[in-house]
Amino acid sequence: MLIQNLPDEKLVKHYLTGNTHALERLINKHRDRIYLYIISKVKIQSLAEDIFQDTFLKVIKSLKKGKYNEQGKFLPWVMRIAHNLVIDHFRKSKRISIIQNLKKDSDFDVLNLISDESKNFEKNILKKEQFKELNYIIDKLPEDQKEVLIMRYYEDLSFKEIADKSNVSINTSLGRMRYALINLRKIMSECKIDLNI
Repeated sequence: MLIQNLPDEKLVKHYLTGNTHALERLINKHRDRIYLYIISKVKIQSLAEDIFQDTFLKVIKSLKKGKYNEQGKFLPWVMRIAHNLVIDHFRKSKRISIIQNLKKDSDFDVLNLISDESKNFEKNILKKEQFKELNYIIDKLPEDQKEVLIMRYYEDLSFKEIADKSNVSINTSLGRMRYALINLRKIMSECKIDLNI
């Protein structure tokens, strides 16, 4: 049976019935997106590769235990697993560095920890401000462009799904996305907004 063009849900079902090629297809289908997300967070190739492998080991275990039940949401589910593993890595490495500092320096200063927390707090505030500005810009787009942008980036739909949902052709949905991005840049330039994303 040809599995090349099957949707994720059917590939998951084929894998669960013993077809290992279906899992291979799922991994290859989403490899770039997941790996690029991980490397963008950890910045180290070997570490990104380890987390990528751990992600799919966790995916396999979860599938075999029957813990996957998010119909039509395979990629977001895997991205969430990858995201959690990235967070676990940073928590673990932060704990290790704190323990090493405690061992090295008997005059370990709790203020260092507090200043780290305040830096994180500042980053979170900046991110919230960026989201506010981004939402402000998106609201200025024409309704059809706003709709396609939200479906693509927030709902993670393919252009085919967007076209079906909007009752338009794929070319129309691609065109709307193109104009949405052009208009976003234009509005950002006019409003002198730099999101540094």
